[in-house]
Amino acid sequence: MSKLETNTIDTISGTSNLTIGSTNSSTVTFESGSCTNHNYPAFEAYLENHQSIADNAQDKILNNIEVFDTDNCYDNSTNYRFTPNKAGKYLVYAGATFDDGAGNLRQCILYVYKNGSQIASAKLNYDNSSTSEGEGGTPHITTVIDMNGSSDYLEVFGEYDSNDGGTANIQGNVNVRSTNFGAYRLGA
Repeated sequence: MSKLETNTIDTISGTSNLTIGSTNSSTVTFESGSCTNHNYPAFEAYLENHQSIADNAQDKILNNIEVFDTDNCYDNSTNYRFTPNKAGKYLVYAGATFDDGAGNLRQCILYVYKNGSQIASAKLNYDNSSTSEGEGGTPHITTVIDMNGSSDYLEVFGEYDSNDGGTANIQGNVNVRSTNFGAYRLGA
């Protein structure tokens, strides 16, 4: 086996593709499991404790515990938003568990906002004719969003509608993480 040590590998002038091992089966191994950064920046955060929300109001969900944040692009203490520092398409996911404890929920809605405007939503509707329905639910969103890598940011909001006009909780739980928010870069 030979060893090649160099600082730069570049294509021949006039070509745009660099091919490694084009005639034999090849595996390229990066030291210590390093990756090519196509999936970075990335983060996931979840809600640690229950968050009370008012009936028929959109409230930002305060996902405050980071599972990971590869490039420090998620603010988990002030704005609760993801502002990636690299342009591209991002797979974005979120979930939130709503519970009013009384069976009065008619619907709960989860939103993803980009730069202050709604870009995706998921809604659960309930038929409250039975006392077992309407106590809670977990809408989920999975979508792909283009981000500019400088000023674009994402946030998640929750809203619920009840029969009694009271408050509900967005459930926080360290062990289950059913209320969460995350994203990772897919590529350009």
